Amino acid sequence: MKHLRTRRHPPLPTGFWWLWAATLVNRFGLFVMPFLSLYLAVERGYSATFAGLVISLYGLGGMAGSLIGGSLSDRWGRRPTLLTGQLGAAVFTLALGFAQQPVAIAVCVTVLGTALKVSQPAIGAMLADLVPAESRPRAYSLNYWALNLGFSVSALSAGTLAAFGYLTLFVVDAATTLLCAVLVFWKIPETRPRPQPRPTKHRTEVPAESRTEEASTKAAAVPRVSPAAVLRDRRFMCLVGLNLLVVTVFTQRHMALPLSIAESGLSTAQYGIVAGVNGVMIVTLQLAVTRLTQHRPAARVLAAGALLVALSSALNAQAETVLLYCCAAVVYSLGEIVYVPTSEAQVPAMAPEHARGRYEGVMVLTWALGGFVAPLTSGLVIDTYGTDALWAGCAVTGAIAAAGYVVLLRPRHGKDGAPPPAPAHQSAQAP
Repeated sequence: MKHLRTRRHPPLPTGFWWLWAATLVNRFGLFVMPFLSLYLAVERGYSATFAGLVISLYGLGGMAGSLIGGSLSDRWGRRPTLLTGQLGAAVFTLALGFAQQPVAIAVCVTVLGTALKVSQPAIGAMLADLVPAESRPRAYSLNYWALNLGFSVSALSAGTLAAFGYLTLFVVDAATTLLCAVLVFWKIPETRPRPQPRPTKHRTEVPAESRTEEASTKAAAVPRVSPAAVLRDRRFMCLVGLNLLVVTVFTQRHMALPLSIAESGLSTAQYGIVAGVNGVMIVTLQLAVTRLTQHRPAARVLAAGALLVALSSALNAQAETVLLYCCAAVVYSLGEIVYVPTSEAQVPAMAPEHARGRYEGVMVLTWALGGFVAPLTSGLVIDTYGTDALWAGCAVTGAIAAAGYVVLLRPRHGKDGAPPPAPAHQSAQAP
């Protein structure tokens, strides 16, 4: 029995756990972005329009950072890209705390969004480099669990720190980001796969000129993948498009839920209760749910997650009490728990080994794009049609994404003889 358990759950490598610890430390100190709108509107006295614009600029910077980070991860290396992103984020987090003028605030937030997103493709590629394919669902689940555990702790402690002044939030956030960089520098080596040269016959008989020419040929034979080549990967881009639909629903929820609760006559404290449901459920259920989903077909898992998120949007449209909003939050959290780790595991499964960083960058771009579009569109939809219309649109979008996953990852037994969909930790066309 012990042997069977070992085979089903092989231990994760030490490098993964150091990366996990660095992520947890970073998220423990994530104070600035979740409270940025409150800081700008309440502490600094700016309008809600300006606060929304600044948050959109954070998403805009993240869009650029996603692609830059993906390219640098493959060309420069995972470790230097991650270190550069974290150091830049620490510097501009601190600069944002001291910024006074609107232009300075906008610039700091944009560069901060770029720096933070530069790190994410490197983390995703590094995780895929460190962990074998059969263990990636568990690794991505543990990483996502660390993200949410850290966020929950930071959300609970931010109010206490803010009592000492909002600048404290910026200083501690910058310090934990810097500590994350120190852990990476100290404990995690470069993980970018080295190209494997083909063995040479009669090596001792090859003259120097031929060896030089042969080395050049081998270097040229190593495939290079440009961002444009990733965009031409139609199957992967379909996956990216479906993820963007679900991410849009995720991000719209953050903007619409507080407004819906306020329209229902509920207090800020009651909104805090509803928002807390998500963090509690992810921390308590993430690992257990992953054990149930990691060996199931990816199409079913992703479709189920998208449908649960769509259902939660429909429930929010009907909710009027704290209990009903909490029920919707439970459904949403289950969808998030099911969806996110499996979605992340599809990237290394579809990406060539030498191009993981670029593929990760394009997928991370969907999260940045959602963070940019949602603050700009949700207010317009709500002002024109109301919150119920926004929730209805989110429900339809989630359902469309669920259907898309079933079609994209369905078994294909046509002329190409493609195999049926793989379990949730790999795609049907894993390299």
